Amino acid sequence: MAGEGSQVNPMEHSLDSDEFHFPGNSAFNVHEWTSEKVFGGPDVDLYFPGLTKFMFIELVVAGLMLLLMFVVGWNLRRNGYAKGWLANLIEAMMGYVRDNIARVTIGHDADKHVPYLWSLFFFILGMNLFGMIPWMGSPTGALGCTFGLAACTFIYIHTSGIIAKGPVGYVAGIVPKVPWPVYFILGPVEAIGHTVKPIMLAFRLFVNMMAGHTVLFVILGFIEMTGASLMNLLVTPASVLGTVAISLLELFVAFLQAYIFTFLSSLFIGDAVSHHH
Repeated sequence: MAGEGSQVNPMEHSLDSDEFHFPGNSAFNVHEWTSEKVFGGPDVDLYFPGLTKFMFIELVVAGLMLLLMFVVGWNLRRNGYAKGWLANLIEAMMGYVRDNIARVTIGHDADKHVPYLWSLFFFILGMNLFGMIPWMGSPTGALGCTFGLAACTFIYIHTSGIIAKGPVGYVAGIVPKVPWPVYFILGPVEAIGHTVKPIMLAFRLFVNMMAGHTVLFVILGFIEMTGASLMNLLVTPASVLGTVAISLLELFVAFLQAYIFTFLSSLFIGDAVSHHH
């Protein structure tokens, strides 16, 4: 928490907390603002636990995503085509996810899974882009968020496989046809593999988003390290230019990581629903 006469730790930008920190040592406690009493009794009081900074951003991103999709859908129904730069941009990204990710990796009946992949792509992209806004932060830089996304994909993968093949057919298709003693080896190996896949998705997204912000803070930290020395006259411009360059790279990474998470999720879904092992 920021107090009088204290300096705000720049790493707070990429770490979850109860507060949004702003210049001038000011802060907005979102946890306190969203914590409300929902029931009061003679023996116990129940409270809504309140939101953290990243939870609040996730809700904002979800709301913006729903609003954006509603506006784009209304635009298409009214005009019969995407009208305006925003509608064209969103339609282009949606078309890319459908044609170059879902249909390529899933194949037959890929369109049934496109709504989930659209939701995944735009939700991750929105959270990544929020990390580019000063004093906000990227929820995908926290393991709790990325594990939640990976858990959703894990459930979707196996649910889709069971619906496509039936419970018995799906479980039987996880391990290839081999002599029955080998099942005692391949069974646990396949089970571990199916569990590790979404975990790696979570770690990949978390590490890439956290690493980018950390590099930015290290470069900016050089300015404070040199203090009022003459070296500061050289370090400050170099740090500012380096920060701008890394920020542009981070903007590219925001789109890239949303694409990679969606592509790998689609690949795993395709493997689960495919009738050819």
